[in-house]
Amino acid sequence: MTKRMILPIIFGLAGIAILLSLGIWQVKRMGWKNTILAQIEQRITAEPIPLPAKPNPEFDNRLSVRVKALIGFDEAHVLSSIKNEGPGFLVIVPALTQPEGRRVLIDMGFIPEAEKQKIRGPQTVTVVGNLLWPNETDGFTPDPNMEKNIWFARDADKMAQHFGTESFLIVARVIEKGDYGTMPQPIGLNIPNDHFEYAITWFSLAFVWFGMTVYLLYRIRQKTV
Repeated sequence: MTKRMILPIIFGLAGIAILLSLGIWQVKRMGWKNTILAQIEQRITAEPIPLPAKPNPEFDNRLSVRVKALIGFDEAHVLSSIKNEGPGFLVIVPALTQPEGRRVLIDMGFIPEAEKQKIRGPQTVTVVGNLLWPNETDGFTPDPNMEKNIWFARDADKMAQHFGTESFLIVARVIEKGDYGTMPQPIGLNIPNDHFEYAITWFSLAFVWFGMTVYLLYRIRQKTV
């Protein structure tokens, strides 16, 4: 080893150590995230409970509930599409819970575009679903077209103001009693978990850094021979 190799060796080892530590950190984060996702999935599919008196978005998001409600006196149609069905709408209905008489919003599921004008009369349904405070709007989301009843996102606050309901959604997982002609679209995790890919990236960079360091040392050695 020559003096000219000392700095490249230090620089190479430091870079490899940093990249490996970032990869190890991502592995640890992946384990933590997997635990969180498992807990959320268990919460989504848990045995449903009655609708809480005052649902809290911090503690009750994705909570599994069962409600009996009168629906069919109004609807909001949210532009959507699903695989193998094509374009259509999510049908959000204001509902009157039985026997409490609370006005809430229920996402009853998907209808194809051709069924938008279909009349779905009032009926009492029993729905098992999950509470949701959607985060689907931003500064680029268009305002709903009230004349055509087309919404571009599930905006629970705006829908609640429009229908005079509480400002959260009950997203139907199963319609136990009743048939509203919709296909329930249960909520998923919808939480990115890319830590494995990040870890592979950092470890790959560490390997490349090691190779570059070895090559640089080889070039220095060749020049000194």
